[in-house]
Amino acid sequence: MKNNILSTRFILKLILSFSAILILAGVGYTLISFYLSNKYFNETTQRLHANLAQDLIDEKFKDTHPFDSTGTVNKALFGDIMHDMMAVNRAIEVYLLDNEGHVQYSVVLNHDAPETKEKKINLAPIKQFIAEQGSHYILGDDPKDLSKQTIFSAAHFQKEGHEGYIYIILAGEDFLATRSDLFNSYFMRLGLGGSLLTLIFATLLGVLAIWHLTRSLRKIIYAAKRFQQGDLKYRIANAEKTDLANVASTFNSMADTILADIEKIKSVEELRRELIANISHDLRTPLSIIQGYIETLHMKDHTLSQKEREEYLNTISKSSEKLSKLISQLFEYSKLEANQIQPKKEPFLISELANDIHRNYSLFAKQKNIDLKLSMADNIPLVFADISLVERAIQNLMDNALKFTPHGGTVVVKIETLNKYVQVTIQDSGPGIAKENQALIFERYRQTKMGQEKEGVGLGLAIVKKIMEIHDSHIKVLSQPNEGTSFSFSLPVHVMN
Repeated sequence: MKNNILSTRFILKLILSFSAILILAGVGYTLISFYLSNKYFNETTQRLHANLAQDLIDEKFKDTHPFDSTGTVNKALFGDIMHDMMAVNRAIEVYLLDNEGHVQYSVVLNHDAPETKEKKINLAPIKQFIAEQGSHYILGDDPKDLSKQTIFSAAHFQKEGHEGYIYIILAGEDFLATRSDLFNSYFMRLGLGGSLLTLIFATLLGVLAIWHLTRSLRKIIYAAKRFQQGDLKYRIANAEKTDLANVASTFNSMADTILADIEKIKSVEELRRELIANISHDLRTPLSIIQGYIETLHMKDHTLSQKEREEYLNTISKSSEKLSKLISQLFEYSKLEANQIQPKKEPFLISELANDIHRNYSLFAKQKNIDLKLSMADNIPLVFADISLVERAIQNLMDNALKFTPHGGTVVVKIETLNKYVQVTIQDSGPGIAKENQALIFERYRQTKMGQEKEGVGLGLAIVKKIMEIHDSHIKVLSQPNEGTSFSFSLPVHVMN
């Protein structure tokens, strides 16, 4: 239920955001449309009436002078102009300017002529308009408010020693006031209507678009719910083809990883139980032997001969050593598996280590009537590894080889250089390992029968494998039943800087 609420909120936010964007776009479009339409109207009006001022001069000033004999404005002439304006265009205003741009007289419909002689019109737009013959859109000063700009028509006149400009405002005060009222009303109707239509269409388009765009998101949410409910094998079909390919593929990968981790945990738990059971068994065996012989010594101490007493003590000592070795291996393996042991790599002579191990195991091999051989060249290079861990790995392999090699058999320790690596091989003439069992012998506490009873705790080879892993190497096994077994691993040759 909570997930549905979150999903609905998310989709609602997308719809509102999408609607707001469209509404803002609609308002912006409306404002731009009004601005451009207003500019279009003004430019069209100016183009259509570009020659109005010149026509006025050609018609009215042809036989009549704008100034009388006293140098004052000919008001009768401008009265005729006013009547003509009323018949042609009630929106215009006519101004008479001198050569410096001062307003000399004005004709404004339905108003008394304002006192504008103190006002000076900027002549630069007027001169540009006359030079270009009204072919371009140009705004000039509004004599009633010099802070405003408006469309105009202008022409220069020169008659009987008088010269100046006829300056005609094409959008007068009455026209602007009427247009402003209509514009505000029209803008309000258009704005409200446009906003309402935009909102309706935005909502519809937003719902459809978001429903389509969130289809992949809904698939991912559904897959997550299935996974949460225990369907660990459910995956998003064709994840790489969805709109959210990266998210969908990441979910599938995450689900695969989680499932693999769960299986691994189950496997670890199963092995843990098996390990505890096997360790309990091996701990119980030497402890039972020790306890049994000690009780026998207590009960029959006065009746045992010296030889029997020594045999009992010798058996107790061997069981104690086996118990100590078991506990030591368990601690060693647990540290390796928990990554608590970090290799301290350094260059050393593997040949010297091999000689020391051969010498240490020679007596034990002799006691079992096993021929222990060491095979290596004289120029074995330095290797780069942790000498104590490598020694421990070789010792475990030697213990394993001597354990399963029968009396009169042979064990060979071979050291050889292969390209940039030195390979260490421990070969025995024991009963060998069946092919189907070779993948199991490196697992912790796994043992396989090799023609005789099992011995040891089954952690020796697992420890060797861990030591090789932290050296970025691996242990190999070659074996055939009744033909002996060969274990080998490689160490990198030390490179001198």
